[in-house]
Amino acid sequence: MTTFQRARSEEQREIRRRAILDTAAAMLDEMSVTALSLNELSRRVGLAKSNVLRYFESREAVLLELLDRDWQQWNAALADQLDASVTHDAPPIQRGEQFAAVVAHSLEQHRVLCDLLSAQAGVLEHNVSPDVAARYKRAALDNVAALAALARRHLPELGVHADQFCAQAIMVSGAVWTHARPSAAMRAAYEADPSLAALRMDFTTTLQEMLTTLIAGTLTRAEH
Repeated sequence: MTTFQRARSEEQREIRRRAILDTAAAMLDEMSVTALSLNELSRRVGLAKSNVLRYFESREAVLLELLDRDWQQWNAALADQLDASVTHDAPPIQRGEQFAAVVAHSLEQHRVLCDLLSAQAGVLEHNVSPDVAARYKRAALDNVAALAALARRHLPELGVHADQFCAQAIMVSGAVWTHARPSAAMRAAYEADPSLAALRMDFTTTLQEMLTTLIAGTLTRAEH
């Protein structure tokens, strides 16, 4: 735990903000989004709860900004992964399959981002002011646009539908992540009854299949 002196400059305030976000990210390596409390975050970052609230109006505001940061970083890393894996002169369907595979395998390595995406609508967008909500939504639009630019680079056939496809891909990713991480009770039920095992999802395989289908449908729509 780090103990901070009072911030007296904009640079010091920015250091505090980054420390809060970095600490929240580290906590999410240990626990779920729902388990992260503002009290524990304050204790670990070395600030009183009231001081954390000087920088972020709520726990959810912290996590929304962390989601935006992680999403930007993932977009940046994804660009090189796609360039290395998508065959530029392959047919559109094959490039779509490759694109889906890269996205699914990349997201699997970004557990915190997936946790945040899965909690976005049901948890993180609550207990925030209209200003914070609007600021996050504008950031989300920018992140979708950046992902769509990558999609159009490798699948120009998507055309004007690239942004809608990418927004849907993000929503699907969050939903699949949730279903691929069942509770202890559900895991026990799957193990006790083999007939239920078909309902158990592997995140990467399921997401790759769903994104491939979504791309194929979007390509067909774009043709017409």
